Amino acid sequence: MAIPMEPNLVALGSLGLLSWPRTLLLGGLLLVAVAAPSRAAVFSDLSAPDKKEIAMKLVSSAENSSLDWMAQYSYIQDIHDGRGYTGGIIGFTSGTGDMLEVVQAYTTANPDNPLAKYVRALTKVNGTASHRGLRKPFVKAWRQAASDPAFQAAQNDERDSVYFDPAVALAKSDGLNALGQFAYYDAAVVHGFEGLEGIRDRAVARASTPTAGGDEAAYLAVFLDERVVEMEKEAAHSDVTRIETAQRRFLSEGNLDLHLPLSWEVYGDPYSITN
Repeated sequence: MAIPMEPNLVALGSLGLLSWPRTLLLGGLLLVAVAAPSRAAVFSDLSAPDKKEIAMKLVSSAENSSLDWMAQYSYIQDIHDGRGYTGGIIGFTSGTGDMLEVVQAYTTANPDNPLAKYVRALTKVNGTASHRGLRKPFVKAWRQAASDPAFQAAQNDERDSVYFDPAVALAKSDGLNALGQFAYYDAAVVHGFEGLEGIRDRAVARASTPTAGGDEAAYLAVFLDERVVEMEKEAAHSDVTRIETAQRRFLSEGNLDLHLPLSWEVYGDPYSITN
């Protein structure tokens, strides 16, 4: 049967008025009281639908200067970062293989699509900045495909399986809440998951994660410092406002859960999510 606990026991413990574990007598029974879970053990989950929507809007503000991330399925251009074409909801690129994977998945789902004939060309340019075999006809076909639910699903699946899901899982294993989970995800979007791991490794060398007993805010500050270092290695990513006036702002506000309202700036443009 349930044993009644002493009133305000957890509250007293949170104020430091009890040492843990605590033994006491209650109704002639010897009880052992255990401390409430630490902050690092209580997660806000970026995978929850409302939080994931926030994450998509935050990334879109940096990648496309818009909160309307669903309008970006058709986005494609060369931003001259050495990765060829950049396109879609998180900036898949022809030079790093993820654009090829999106088109291959799309073609498996719908073989009769306007991008299917570019699989060979995308395979050949993978690892380079080349447009050979692509150019304007490919750009037109990408935009044409954007309204197809199968193409949208291929982009969503690539985003989740390669970037979002592994980044969020890694952040959770480090004891990070929604802001930290987003910081990892955004790093994966820009630098790839291996790039995220490299940034994390440098951060862990300087500060302990919450799982390792460190302070969450202090660790995140170090992680963002290392992310800035990584961003500034490339001219195309030298603007670090997606970190300094967005993620760092949320951290300074103590908003580790990414609760609304949120206000931030990227490239000097203001954004907000209120509900």
